[in-house]
Amino acid sequence: MNADATASIPQAAGELRPEGPPDRAELRPVLIAGPDRSGTTLMFALLASHPHLSMVRRTNVWRYFDQRYGDLADDTNLDACLGDMLRYRRMRHLRPDGARIRREFLDGEPTYGRLFALFHLHHAERAGKRRWGDKSLHTEHYAERVFAEYPEARIVHMVRDPRDRYASVRKRHGRDVPRVGASTGRWLRSTRAARRNQRRHPDRYLIVRYEDLAREPETTMRRVCAFIDEPFASSMLAMDGAPDHRDGGGNSSFGDLEPGTISTKAIGRFSSVLTGSELRFIQLVTRPESGALRYDPVEVETGAGGRVRFFAWDLPYQYMRMLSWSAWARVDLWRGSRRPPSRFADRPIDAVDEEGSRDA
Repeated sequence: MNADATASIPQAAGELRPEGPPDRAELRPVLIAGPDRSGTTLMFALLASHPHLSMVRRTNVWRYFDQRYGDLADDTNLDACLGDMLRYRRMRHLRPDGARIRREFLDGEPTYGRLFALFHLHHAERAGKRRWGDKSLHTEHYAERVFAEYPEARIVHMVRDPRDRYASVRKRHGRDVPRVGASTGRWLRSTRAARRNQRRHPDRYLIVRYEDLAREPETTMRRVCAFIDEPFASSMLAMDGAPDHRDGGGNSSFGDLEPGTISTKAIGRFSSVLTGSELRFIQLVTRPESGALRYDPVEVETGAGGRVRFFAWDLPYQYMRMLSWSAWARVDLWRGSRRPPSRFADRPIDAVDEEGSRDA
């Protein structure tokens, strides 16, 4: 987005108010994509505080429900899909009315996108918002399906310095466990998907660096608002639409921050967390993607013995771990679109990411 595009956004947008209930035919969601520990929750908190947007988290509909039940024009398939969605614990905070959703679904095209949208539109209607959005992990890998169902959708993809992301992964939940190969594989896979999606859909897919958001939140959010075709609202920066995030001091792996602040303290923390071998590995294997995103390498101080060990053992070992994780991720994505749906209420599929934390 160029400077001219952002310059046209109103400055005094803090006076914006919701404009009544959502247009029921409007299928223009704003979706947040990107891997964990990349600033997706911060972006969610900011967008959830826009007076026009109803934002929710972790519905995971593309990963768990899309195209899993056959043709939804068949009542049996529709009831199976709708029933599982109503029982899924991540949908409960939308307070769905199953009877209303089914009735209104039967009045239009029997597509998965319409079914998903009804859950969100009803939630947005109750909130007095005219547009809906969602933050779920792995959305970048379903961009083609998203745009097929919602041609006017916008996806905002968060990226973060792979060294800081890995440092955050190591420190999260107090489990300082080294998994540099798998974690780097996840960053690469997500980032490559983001760049591919942006090339294919330049007007509908935006990559936002966490560092830019943390350092210049207003400038960055003006750019995001121009991209999603909404006026900038200064109220977003207070994050009142996500009180848990605001009052809890954010979602940092290095301890809570002052409530209501957007901090830069997490930028560059890798220098005090990662070993020389981990740092060298990340910089080496992510060099093209990191360079394109302006993440400059730093000097790694190791002696001759450390360099020998790195190239003789650390590099090949972690590289094989990265390749193994990447292969597993591709197979899991392929199998996930074909395995029969679960009938368990709490979690349709037992999904575990490469760091071992459940994201469902």
